[in-house]
Amino acid sequence: MSALPSASGKTGETVEAAAAPSFREGVKLWAKIGLLSFGGPAGQIALMHKELVEERRWIGEQRFLHALNYCMLLPGPEAQQLAIYIGWLLHRTIGGLVAGILFVAPGALVMLTLSILYALYGDAPLVEALFFGVKAAVLAIVIEAMIRIGRRALKNRVMVSIALAAFIAIYALNMPFPLIVLLAGLAGWIGNRVAPALFSGAAHGKDAVPDIKGAVDLMFERGELAHTLPTRWHAPRTVAIWLPIWLGPMLLIWAFTGSASVWTQIGGFFSVMAVVTFGGAYAVLAYVAQAAVESFGWLAPGEMVDGLGLAETTPGPLILVLQFVGFLAAFRQSGSLSPLLAGSLGAMLTLWATFTPCFFWIFLGAPYIESLRGNKALSAALGAITAAVVGVIMNLALWFGLHVIFGEVRNVGLGTDVPVLSSIDWRAALLSCAAMIAILKLKIGMLPTLAGSALAGVLLLAASG
Repeated sequence: MSALPSASGKTGETVEAAAAPSFREGVKLWAKIGLLSFGGPAGQIALMHKELVEERRWIGEQRFLHALNYCMLLPGPEAQQLAIYIGWLLHRTIGGLVAGILFVAPGALVMLTLSILYALYGDAPLVEALFFGVKAAVLAIVIEAMIRIGRRALKNRVMVSIALAAFIAIYALNMPFPLIVLLAGLAGWIGNRVAPALFSGAAHGKDAVPDIKGAVDLMFERGELAHTLPTRWHAPRTVAIWLPIWLGPMLLIWAFTGSASVWTQIGGFFSVMAVVTFGGAYAVLAYVAQAAVESFGWLAPGEMVDGLGLAETTPGPLILVLQFVGFLAAFRQSGSLSPLLAGSLGAMLTLWATFTPCFFWIFLGAPYIESLRGNKALSAALGAITAAVVGVIMNLALWFGLHVIFGEVRNVGLGTDVPVLSSIDWRAALLSCAAMIAILKLKIGMLPTLAGSALAGVLLLAASG
C-alpha cells in the first residue's frame, strides 16, 4: 500500500501500489498514445504523464521528470524519446522499440497520405484557399508555443538576455543553429559555476514536485531491473549495433546513387538534422526551411508553412513535417521512378534518418542516466539551451509572419529578410490576428482553430474574388 499525493500536492487516501504492467498492456497503451498524441510536444508529454503517472502509476513523478530532462538534452523529438525511455525501463529493448515505433507510426501514415494529396491537388483553388487559412493558424500556433516556452524558460534577466542573443545570432548574424545551442549550453554550464542561483532549474518549496512512486520505482527497489545497470561493454556494443543500423542505409545510397542524387542529399541532410535538432520541431524549422527552400530548392517558402500545418493536424511529433519535405524533394526529382513512388521512398528515407537516432541516443545513454539525477550543471545547461530555443522560435515566428502576411520580402545582407510593406496581404493579416485571438485570448484549442481558419480562408478568398 502507498499514499499518493492529491492534485494539490497533499497526501490523499491510501491506494494499492501499481502492479508491473505486462508487455501486452504496454503495447496497448503505446498504441493508444500514438493515436491520440495531438497538440505538439507539450500535449504529448501531458498525455503520457496522465496515462503513465496519474492513472496507471507505471512510473513515479520524479523519475518521469528526470527522464524528460534527459530527453530534452538530446537532439530530436523529446516526446518520442521519452516514450522510448519509459518503454525500455518497463520491458527492455523490445519495449523501447515498440513504444518509439507506435508513437510515430500513426502520424507518419497520415502525413504520407496528406503529402500525396498535397502534391497531386495542392494547386486546386479550394485546396489553396484551405491552406491560405491554415497558414494564418500556424503562425498563431508558433507564437503561442514561443510564449508558452518563454514563460517556463525566461525566469530572470539572464535567461531573457540569452533568448535575445540567440534571436540576434540567427536572424541578424545568420549564425548556424547548432552553434547557438552549443554556446547556450556552455553559457549555462559556466553560469552554474559563477552564479548558480541564476541558472538553477530546480524547484523548491511550494513549486517542488512531490515524489509519487510508480511500478518502475518499486521494481527498482526490488532489484528487478537489472537491464538498467550499465555494464563494461554496454556503450561499445550499443554503438556497434545502432550506428550501422542508422548510417548503413545512407552509405549504401551514397555508394549506388552518388553524392549529387536527391536520395543522398535527403539522407545526409536529415541525418545531420537528427544530430543538431535540439529544442524540438519549432526550434529547427527555420533552419530546415532555409536549407530546403534556398540551398536545395526542394520547396517554395509558403510550402514549408503548409507542411507544418499538415503536421499540426496529425498525431505524433511535429518533426513529422520533415517527412513532408523529404516527400516533395523526391517527388519533384523522381528520375526514372514514378513521382509518387519516389516521393514515398523519400518520405521513408526521411523518417529513417530522423527517428532511428532517437533509439540510439536512448539505448546508449539511458543506463547511465540514473547516476545523473540531480546534476546541477546539466540542469543549468538545459535551462540556458531552452532560453536560447525561445529566441530561435522568435526567429521562426518572424520568418513565418513575413512569408504569410507579405507577398514579397527582400534581403538586406547577412541573410536578414525585411518585408516589402506595399506587398502586405490584408486578408492574411486579418486571419492571422483572428487566429491569435482565438488561441491566446479565447483559449480555443489548436485543432478547432486550424479548422476554423481553413474555413475562414475559403470564405474570405471567395468574398474578395
